[in-house]
Amino acid sequence: MTARARTLFMGSGSFALPVLDVVHAHPRSELVAVVTAPARPVGRTQQLRDTPVAGRAAEIGAPVMTPDRLRDPGVHQELTALAPDLIVLADYGRIVPSTLLEMPRHGPLNVHPSLLPRHRGASPIAATILAGDDESGVTILHMDAGVDTGPIVAQRRVAVPERATVPDLEALLAAAGAELLGDTLGPWLDGAIDPVAQSTSGVSLTRPLRRDDGRLDASRSAGLLERQVRAYRPWPGSWLDTVAGRVTVLRAMAVPASALGPGPGNIPGVFVDAGALDGTPALTTSDGLLLLLEVLPAGGRSMEGAEWLRGRTGIIGSRVTAGTLG
Repeated sequence: MTARARTLFMGSGSFALPVLDVVHAHPRSELVAVVTAPARPVGRTQQLRDTPVAGRAAEIGAPVMTPDRLRDPGVHQELTALAPDLIVLADYGRIVPSTLLEMPRHGPLNVHPSLLPRHRGASPIAATILAGDDESGVTILHMDAGVDTGPIVAQRRVAVPERATVPDLEALLAAAGAELLGDTLGPWLDGAIDPVAQSTSGVSLTRPLRRDDGRLDASRSAGLLERQVRAYRPWPGSWLDTVAGRVTVLRAMAVPASALGPGPGNIPGVFVDAGALDGTPALTTSDGLLLLLEVLPAGGRSMEGAEWLRGRTGIIGSRVTAGTLG
C-alpha cells in the first residue's frame, strides 16, 4: 500500500476552498494541519471574522494554525514538529519564508489562478478581467523564493466568460485548480513529473489592490472602465464623486458616443441622459460612454442607474470631480 504524504495546507480566501477539499479527500494525501491568516476586523462594527479556509478546516475537523508571523521561532518549531512531506498553498496572501519552503521532501506546491508567467502576484484574477483577456487558467508551480517564479508542474486553461466579475471567474478557476491538483498529486508524489522553468517572455506582475484603485478615471476609454467595474467588484469597488455625493458603480456597459447622437463632444467626465436607453445615466469618457446600469450611493442601497438619476437633481450636465478625472 502506497504511503500517504503528510500534507500541510496553507490558504485563506475562497479560491482555496475547493483546493483544500481535494487535499483533505485525496487518497495520496494526509492532511496534518491547515495554516491560514488570523481573523481580522470587518465592517462597521469591526467584528473579528475568520478566513473562509478557517471555517472549512473546522468543518472537516482539521487542526488550524493562524500565525501572525511565519518567521516566529515558536511557529517554525510547531511546523517542523508536523514533519510535512508536502506543502500545498492556495490564496494564502502572505510571504512564506524559505526555511519553510525547504522543509518538505516533496516540496511546496502553489495553485495559482493564472497562466504563469502572466499575472504573477497578489491580484491575478482582477488583472485578467481588467486586461480583457479571453483566456485564463490555473498553474501549479513548485514554489521558490520569488513571487510566483517557480517552475511549472501543471497548467490548465479556462475560457473567461463574457462580462465575468472576479467572483464569477474565481469560482471557475478554483474548480479548475482543485481538479488539476487532484489529477497531479499522484504523479507528482511518484516523481513522474519534471517541472518546467517559466518562460522569460510574457511576464507580468500584479500587486495588492488598494482602495484608491477603485476611482473611475473618466479620461480613460469606456471599455477599460467597464472592465474595471467588473474587475474591482467586490474590492475595492469602482466609484465616482458626483454633485450628489460618492456613488459606487456595480454594473456598467461601454457604448460608442454615437449611441446618443449629438452630445457634449470630447469632454470626458460629463453626465448625460441616455434617454434612448431607458433613462440610464451615462458618463462621457475619452472614446465613448459608460452607462451606469446599477449603482450604490454612499450610505444607501443598490439600485438601477435610472432610479438613482430620477431621485437626484443637477446630475445631468454636471461633471465628476477633478479627482475622478485622474
